[in-house]
Order: sequence, then structure tokens, then C-alpha cells
Amino acid sequence: MTKVQLVDNVYWVGAVDWNLRDFHGYTTPRGATYNAYLIIDEKIALVDTVKHGFAGEMIERIREIVDPSKIDYVVSNHVEMDHSGSLPDIMDIVPNAEVVATEKGVEGLKRHYGGSWFTRTVKTGDELSIGKKTLSFISTPMLHWPDNMVTYLKEDRVLLSNDAFGQHLASSSRFDGDVCALMGYECDTVMEEAAKYYANILMPFGNIILKKLEEIQKLGIKIDIIAPSHGMIWRKPDTIINAYLNWAKGVTKQKVLVIYDTMWNSTEMMAKEILEGVAGSGVDVSLLHLRKNDWSEIVREVLEAKAIIIGSPTLNNGMFPTVGGFLTYLTGLHPKDKIWVTFGSYGWAGGGVRKINEVLVSSGYEASDSLEVKFRPDTEDFEKCYALGQKIASLVKNG
Repeated sequence: MTKVQLVDNVYWVGAVDWNLRDFHGYTTPRGATYNAYLIIDEKIALVDTVKHGFAGEMIERIREIVDPSKIDYVVSNHVEMDHSGSLPDIMDIVPNAEVVATEKGVEGLKRHYGGSWFTRTVKTGDELSIGKKTLSFISTPMLHWPDNMVTYLKEDRVLLSNDAFGQHLASSSRFDGDVCALMGYECDTVMEEAAKYYANILMPFGNIILKKLEEIQKLGIKIDIIAPSHGMIWRKPDTIINAYLNWAKGVTKQKVLVIYDTMWNSTEMMAKEILEGVAGSGVDVSLLHLRKNDWSEIVREVLEAKAIIIGSPTLNNGMFPTVGGFLTYLTGLHPKDKIWVTFGSYGWAGGGVRKINEVLVSSGYEASDSLEVKFRPDTEDFEKCYALGQKIASLVKNG
């Protein structure tokens, strides 16, 4: 196997999951990686492991560099099983190594694996010297589990950032700038996947992210490389740090999403006319059918959109099931600073739009406008839809 070195004596020893297509409901059409890092000094430290089933790949990568039985410390930044699933495999090889984690991390590892391992609990500011290199720990609870922390290599200015700054992306490259280099053209693949990852996993924790970035700045930590637990390693960390600052603050673009489902096309006809009103006003807009677009991809679009227009037909005095499911998923992610609009159609009795509005209110949002049509929209209804699109476009331009 080819050795992948970040800086002197710091290696990537993770695994590439080329065939992963679903990560607990989040689609991963480009696969994923599980990143583990090996640090060689007077003592040897392994930071994180890989998902269960990939231990052999990780251990062989370690073996290319050093005898795995010589590992002295195994640092667990995060208990979740895509990070810790191969910890028992490593501990079978190095039963006397010390497992380093937060207090919640140690608790979680014992609950998951029940190992009688030597453990060391750490918190923000604690350090572990392994020779010329020093591992410094920063607790990051709820980014995105209570046990989370990141590990900073002081002398090398490398941040092993756990789930922060990651992407689900399988590649033969390991660094951000190399993904498209062999193809001979520039692309946004890494940032696209980083945005999708943030939107679907970290969006609820924007305020915590802002506080932690501020804390890192106050600690005087200088970062030359960010090495996350998934995806590419960032050699230009300012790119992703600035993106996280914007996403965490809820910074949006002049962009509108019309998200809907339909039974007999009446709601779809409304959706398309609303879209025409937005587009005719010179604002970027996308039309997203909930049974024809993956929800995790839609959420990536939501991240930077200013206005979210949700449409549903009425079914059994309520909204269409796909609309209800998507709203549950979306509102659980707590998107910031959006303009919300609702619309839909009904036959003999309404209820779909009302139910959408109730879900929004219960989640701390409120629709600025709502529009319902009985049966199929006629010329007057189309005019109302177009005017609604124009109005939302104006709000986006001025907001």
C-alpha cells in the first residue's frame, strides 16, 4: 500500500469505502472514507480507528509503517461506530495500550464494547507528550455527540478534527486539491460534499460551532492542515473554515427553493407557476419534487437558500406523507434565517397547507405567505401563484 504522509511522521492509515451508498439515511453516491491517523515518535499514537469490517485495511496500512503491536496510545475522538468500530481489533493487538477519550467518550466506549482497557480521560487544555510531538485535546460536546473532541498536533499545526470539516467522498486522492487534479480541470466536488455533510449532520449545531471556532482562536491555535474523520484532508484550511463560519451564521444566497409533492398535478402546476414568478424577477430558483429528489441533496440546497416554499396536496385532511416526512427531517436540522412560504391544492376539503403551517409553528418558524387552490388552478389562480413568486423574489432581494 502507498504510504500517505501529512507531515513528518504523521500518516493517514484509514480505509476507503467505495461502495457505501447510504449513511443512516443520508445518501452517499460518491462513497466515503473512515480516516485514522498514526503518529510516530518516542511513543506511537493512533487517532481513531475505522468502521467495523475495515479493520484489516487499517491494520495493513499501519503495518507498512510500523509494527501495530508497538502502538502506545489509541485516541478516540468520537464513540460513533464509523470511528470506533475497529477499536476492539486494535486493542486485541495492543491490550496494554492506553485509550484516550473524554469522560463521556470513555463511558460510551465501555457501553459499546465492554473492554477492560486502560483509559485516560481528557478535557480541553489537556496534553499528551509522546516525544517531540505533543497532542493537545479540545472537548467539542454535541459536535455532534456528547463525547466529541478534537486532537491538535501542536508542533505540526495539524488539527485532527473528527466529524467537523468532513465529507462523504471516496477517492484515490487524500488531499483537497488533488481530487480533480489528475483530470486536468478544476471542480467543486470536495466543497459540494462538505456542504452536504454540514447540512445533514452539523446544521443544528451552528451556534456551538461558532463558539468552538472562537475558542480555538482564543487559544492561539494555528492550523496548517485540517484532517477530518471523513473525506479529504484540507491543506488550505481557510477555505473550509470560512465556509463553516458562513454556514453556522446562516449566511444565504439570493436563492429560492420550491419543494413539493403532488397527486394529480394541481400542486405541481402551482409549483411551476410560482417558480416562473421567482425566475421572472431575476432570482435563482429550483424546483424539487420530493419523490424524485433525494432528501439529503435537497437539504444541501436548503443550507444556502434564502426562501423555502413548501407545497402539498391535501390527503385525509392533512399533508401528503412525503411532505410530512421531509418536514420532520428538515425542521429537525433547524435551518437558520429562512423565508418560509406554503402552498397546495385540495378537493372537497382542505387541510394540507394548514398542517404544514402547524409543523412550522411548532418548530419555531412561521410562513410569511400561504396559498391554497381548490381542484385544478385556473387563470386567476395562476396569476396568484405568479404574483406569490414575484413577492418572494422581492423579499429575497431585499433581505
